[in-house]
Amino acid sequence: MNNHPIGIFDSGVGGLSVWRELVKVLPGESMIYLADSANCPYGPRSHDEIKQLSSINVDFLLELEAKMIVVACNTATAAAIDFLREKYDIPFIGMEPAVKPAALNSETGHIGVLATAGTFDGRLYKETSKKFASGVHVHTQIGHGLVELVEKGNYESPETYTMLEKYLNPMLREKADHIVLGCTHYPFLIPAIKKIIGKKAVIIDPSPAVARRTADQLKTFELNAVKTHKAKYTFYSTGDLIPLQNLLNDICDFNVEVRAR
Repeated sequence: MNNHPIGIFDSGVGGLSVWRELVKVLPGESMIYLADSANCPYGPRSHDEIKQLSSINVDFLLELEAKMIVVACNTATAAAIDFLREKYDIPFIGMEPAVKPAALNSETGHIGVLATAGTFDGRLYKETSKKFASGVHVHTQIGHGLVELVEKGNYESPETYTMLEKYLNPMLREKADHIVLGCTHYPFLIPAIKKIIGKKAVIIDPSPAVARRTADQLKTFELNAVKTHKAKYTFYSTGDLIPLQNLLNDICDFNVEVRAR
């Protein structure tokens, strides 16, 4: 079982921001990525809908012998991670709200969080904010439309800049010196975000921390692939294959093929 793949799923292409960090930390591990693009975005959906969709995604990954599941979606983590851990006898890694490092390192006492409505409504975000951000002002903003722009590959279009300026400038006016990205799609907007915020704030992407957590859990459950194992990466989408294929072409230095689920 140790040479079985790590399963990863997201509502669409956004979870590739987590996948690429996993590859850096765990180059010897095979991985299967599932983009549920047919049902993207998850943000506006009810918790019950997201639980059902997440369960379908997990069932598919388990059919392909995944040994561990990374829920590379903040909204799915918020709505379904507890449900999934109760339902399945397999380790799950979710997206941790990165409020803690932002709050601990803020010099102004103001931080910004850009996320989906589903993430803000989740237990993890509320508990983390209460525990670690009680002494700072947290300025929240739902990123309406940003997931859709990333799915279309519009990382630096005029529409993207207009939308980001609308969401980020109020945080900057409130002296937020850290901006937390609470959706796995948003790291692909970092070049555009940097042009807007300059040196006024630090961008917090939780993906590297999630990759390190996955590595720790592999050791804990003694699931690391053997050293002679050659890693293989497989990608599936429930919807249009082109967005996932295009983004993979942008971030990979090797050829990959996206399959229909």
